[in-house]
Amino acid sequence: MKRPGPLLTLLAGLLLGLFMLSLNATTGTKSASSTYKEKSPGVTASPTPSRTTTSPSPSPSRAAAPQGVYTGRTDDDSSAVAVSLRGGKAIAYFCDGHNIESWLKGTVKDDGSLRLTGDHGAKLNGAVRGKQIRGAAEVGGGHYAFTIDKAKKPSGIYRANSQVAGARIAGGWIVLPGGKQVGIVTRDGAPSAAPAIDPETGAVTVDGQRLTAQPVTP
Repeated sequence: MKRPGPLLTLLAGLLLGLFMLSLNATTGTKSASSTYKEKSPGVTASPTPSRTTTSPSPSPSRAAAPQGVYTGRTDDDSSAVAVSLRGGKAIAYFCDGHNIESWLKGTVKDDGSLRLTGDHGAKLNGAVRGKQIRGAAEVGGGHYAFTIDKAKKPSGIYRANSQVAGARIAGGWIVLPGGKQVGIVTRDGAPSAAPAIDPETGAVTVDGQRLTAQPVTP
């Protein structure tokens, strides 16, 4: 068997060297790529900033509507006026103690203003200012200015309705501070001065029959 000549041996060595160079180049590229990937910094998401909620400012509390009973006389001292306030509503009684009277009702606003109306075009407008109501009433064709004060029991407005001897009886009373009373009783629509009531019990005798007048509130 003939041994390969020196030329073949040299050629084989050359091919082996070229193969090794190619292998090293490929391995180096992969290693460098891996190293680069390992050293590349990771991308981290920034934390979402937390949202702060602002509580709405509390709305200012509304002033409560005035309450209580106010009684007094008109500026010309001809008549008495009483107004009862409760829960934003108002009822009033105007009476001269002889033949002019009117029941009025309406509302009282938070600012104390009053707008009341009654039968036959009667009106009462005014405003609560502290412990007084200042206003004017239009009743029976007359105009009556008044300033009335906040009152304590038994001062107030009283009313009674009944049948006496077949006649319809309706009575209204204003009890003023100090105990003085102004009232009218109508018998089937005919007015006259009312007898005095007992403010503690409301008892009153009309035409021989005992009735009970009740405090009036809205």
